[in-house]
Amino acid sequence: MKQNLLSDKLKQGRNVYGTCITSTGPMWPAAIAGTGLDFVFIDTEHIPLDRNELALLCQAFRAGGVSPVVRIPSPDPYKACQAIDGGAQGIVAPYLESVAQIKDLVAAVKYRPLKGELLTAYLDGHKEMSPSLRQYIEGYNNALCIANIESVPAIQRLDELLSVPGLDAVFIGPHDLSVSLGLPEQYDHPDFIRATKHIIHTTRSKGLSIGIHFSLEPERQVYWMKEGANIVVHSFDIALFLQRLRHDIQLIKKAAGDMPGNDTGERLIV
Repeated sequence: MKQNLLSDKLKQGRNVYGTCITSTGPMWPAAIAGTGLDFVFIDTEHIPLDRNELALLCQAFRAGGVSPVVRIPSPDPYKACQAIDGGAQGIVAPYLESVAQIKDLVAAVKYRPLKGELLTAYLDGHKEMSPSLRQYIEGYNNALCIANIESVPAIQRLDELLSVPGLDAVFIGPHDLSVSLGLPEQYDHPDFIRATKHIIHTTRSKGLSIGIHFSLEPERQVYWMKEGANIVVHSFDIALFLQRLRHDIQLIKKAAGDMPGNDTGERLIV
């Protein structure tokens, strides 16, 4: 079996740390590898990446010791297989709300290259795998199977959804969840906090890992880790770039006397 460092760390009960990458620039994988991150979250649901670009990113990050986790654009088992073929070491399927969707995701991630009627027969118990086939399938597949939980219907069926064998982890989508709750981007609202805690505590009680993706203050990540989150998906490249650049430019302008409202006329001379 090929090694999956991210999966190994989670199985050991360790926390893992990552960020979302939207840029296909060739310098990013090497830069990220020097930050100490365990994984990158590559989102093909919202970012226009084709299969070639995705495979190049996955292979470059893996070469640097960073595990690529890919969110496919829809709960499509064929898209999941394509992403793994390209180098993904974790698959996230968005907006899952049914047991059937979770089973399809597990089947795609954990039972490649089996598909179709034969796979259904194995999964339903109508046909038994030979020992050699089972050994092959288990050795051939080591990608993480991750469900995006981000809606009220998913919360209502949470225990059932998370009871599907083969599921490894959950990602909470805070933006979509807040909208589904009728509380758009109100991440400090008691109802949002209550719902998020419920997802985290239920997930951990099932022995699964869980993360939440926030592009805001790092203190939010710390808060949710204290509640049980062990996968940190912090911010994304554009947000981090803008936040740091805005901060630095404001400091420079303030020192130069060019900030709005600064009418002293003073200039810093170095």
